[in-house]
Amino acid sequence: MGNEHYFTPYPTSHSAALQITAVLRGKEYQFVTEAGVFSRSRVDQGTRLLIEALPLPSEGRMLDLGCGYGPVGIAAARENPGLEVVMVDINRRAVELAAVNARLNGVVNVDIRQGDGFSVVPEKDFALIASNPPIRAGKQVVYPLLAAAREHLAPDGLLCVVIRTKQGARSLEKYLAGIYSQVETVAKGGGYRVFAARR
Repeated sequence: MGNEHYFTPYPTSHSAALQITAVLRGKEYQFVTEAGVFSRSRVDQGTRLLIEALPLPSEGRMLDLGCGYGPVGIAAARENPGLEVVMVDINRRAVELAAVNARLNGVVNVDIRQGDGFSVVPEKDFALIASNPPIRAGKQVVYPLLAAAREHLAPDGLLCVVIRTKQGARSLEKYLAGIYSQVETVAKGGGYRVFAARR
């Protein structure tokens, strides 16, 4: 991809479709991926840990922030059909693939949008916001995004975020603790941690 990253809005890398299989929360999924999206060859370990750890509400609204080709939001929507899942990503190719993958896995309770962070997310009532943030974009991008999430949560809503332990988990936990009323580690494994921050 050269200097192009998966958080590039309009990837220009050569597109070569690939179909992968993943078992998430006990169910099998098929995902179509392409070059220019995050972890195209498999659902990465951090995303998998996040999906397994999510305390999914049975109804209401959830946001998959930085959805990529869709594994987090699609798994949540399929598990709880009463949940309205909003999925957003800056990367147009990722958003297009997420829409393909929602159809491929028979999921209809999703609303998939392209945009930078919360620029296309006016809602302020999410019961859950889940994110595997683009740490390679830098703290100056990721930290403000996770801080902004607080204003989009319902009064008792949760932000769940996964981070590689070696890529600054401790500093992220400390940062979140300065913004949210409660922060706890809800899962860890494979060099990753999942934090749940309550509004």
